[in-house]
Amino acid sequence: MTQIVTRRELVLAFIIVAMVLLIGVRAPVFLSFDNLRFVVTDTSVLIMMALAQMTVILTRGIDLSVAANLALTGMLVALLSRALPGLPIPVVMLVALLIGAGLGLVNGLLIAGLGIPPIVVTLGTLAIYRGAIFIVAGGAWLTSKDMTEAFLAFPKAEFLGLSSLTWVALVVTIGFYVFMTLTRTGRGLYAVGGNPVAARYCGVSLRLSQVLVYTLAGTISGLAGYLWVARFGIAYADIGIGYELTVIASCVIGGVSIAGGIGSVIGTVLGALFLGVVANALPLINISPFWQMAISGAVILAAVIVNTRSEWKPQKLILHEARRAAAGGQK
Repeated sequence: MTQIVTRRELVLAFIIVAMVLLIGVRAPVFLSFDNLRFVVTDTSVLIMMALAQMTVILTRGIDLSVAANLALTGMLVALLSRALPGLPIPVVMLVALLIGAGLGLVNGLLIAGLGIPPIVVTLGTLAIYRGAIFIVAGGAWLTSKDMTEAFLAFPKAEFLGLSSLTWVALVVTIGFYVFMTLTRTGRGLYAVGGNPVAARYCGVSLRLSQVLVYTLAGTISGLAGYLWVARFGIAYADIGIGYELTVIASCVIGGVSIAGGIGSVIGTVLGALFLGVVANALPLINISPFWQMAISGAVILAAVIVNTRSEWKPQKLILHEARRAAAGGQK
């Protein structure tokens, strides 16, 4: 029977709880319900994008264009809201999903169809998408005055004490958990990253998997684009600049292997929550922004080291068993 929660995830959850309590000792306001609710809301977009990035990394890929996708989609739906103020919000969200999916599909087709390394493709589309924002907006910023009240209201709406952003993130998390654990396609992504040759013999297509995960990453980025712009009431070219690194860091901290084939939904969510707590707590206890970057970088390096060591042990065990088998065959 597959473990629902691994030892690593339990340790990470314990670290997050301990960190929250220690910060609460220094700044008691951090433990208030309103503040904790704000932390979860503030981390919701990161959780969704990290889950999508997880599927990409599982296939030994990387998507550096997700934040640019978010910014471009956010600008386009903001322009749409200004041009068609009566457009229902579900339609706006659907448009955001479709735009994001289209941008992600471009990545997938270039990587799967032409065999170009993912880091090269997504670095290129990152620049293209950022530049496209200047073109479509004419270099201008859009503020809340350019958006309708309904457009701005959805991310801030509350239900049962939680923001709609939190509920959307919860639905996305459940969807990813079901997809990755209960569907053949989702489980196949682990095979693609773990052993591409064996996956091919089992009927799992590498190219189709690549198109799927990059399109999925784009779709979630598009949704995040609307939610981000509507929440903060502003759209401009530099929105979320560098955010793709935070998204990748969430995956790494959560136990997703950059080498592919290893990772989980629960671990990724915990990785995003860890960074969300750090980002919201350090300013509260008067830590310099430069130290915030240093601390985040140190945590990422530590996570990579832990991941590497945990992956190396099974490999050494396999090599040891192979040598024993070879020695036995020679006798």
